[in-house]
Amino acid sequence: MKLILTALFTAFLAMAAHAETMRVAVTTSFYNSGLSEVLLPEIKAELDLDVELIVVGTGQALRLGEAGDVDAILVHARAAEDSFLAAGFGTHRREIMYNDFVFVGPPSDQANVASAQSATAALQAIALASAPFVSRGDDSGTHKKELSLWASAGIVPEGTWYRAVGSGMGATLNVASGLNAYTFTDRASWLNFGNKADLILLYAGDPALFNQYAYIPVNPTRWPHVRYDLALELENWLTSDRAKTLINAYMINGENLFFFNAVRP
Repeated sequence: MKLILTALFTAFLAMAAHAETMRVAVTTSFYNSGLSEVLLPEIKAELDLDVELIVVGTGQALRLGEAGDVDAILVHARAAEDSFLAAGFGTHRREIMYNDFVFVGPPSDQANVASAQSATAALQAIALASAPFVSRGDDSGTHKKELSLWASAGIVPEGTWYRAVGSGMGATLNVASGLNAYTFTDRASWLNFGNKADLILLYAGDPALFNQYAYIPVNPTRWPHVRYDLALELENWLTSDRAKTLINAYMINGENLFFFNAVRP
């Protein structure tokens, strides 16, 4: 009996010591940046929380939240986020950090994108020149932003010069690199991308290219099984001074990939 009780007590302690686990759907652009490799070990150390990342585009992340398949989402497409909240799939939206979108392409720059006066002018120049352009085409936050800019430019992108690959940011950059084509990317993915070949950053700086990342817990009223308690615990950490220090200190070749702008709940 003593051996049985000892075994049961040992098993209980092992269960009690086991870290909690939650699932968060995050964008490929966030994951490709490498920032998660900095944040997750700190979250584990400070909260004893294992965060399982489901890496998808923003559109798919929102659908996972709608289905209750994750506990929270980290995305970057404001209009889609607002629709998600209005439909009752999330409880609230918390801004965490931002960076920007940029246009990259070949040094020859046949469309003269580097001289564009705005993001929409850059797209108009690419379309006018029928210069090869690679789009993510995957309903991600980056793709949604690209499409909104084409619409603002008054252009429906189509033709042999426009190629939608239906892939994440890394794969899209690889295709653009192989074709020596223009593409639209978030700055973090670009800075962390290893296969640049001859591509260079050609245009940035338009306020329209602002790229905000937000954290949204999934609504436990709609999906009672979600770990809302853990989602709030993670949110509290993501808006902390520790997270601010780590996010703002994360650089590649001396350049910041993200800038913290969270406000504590």
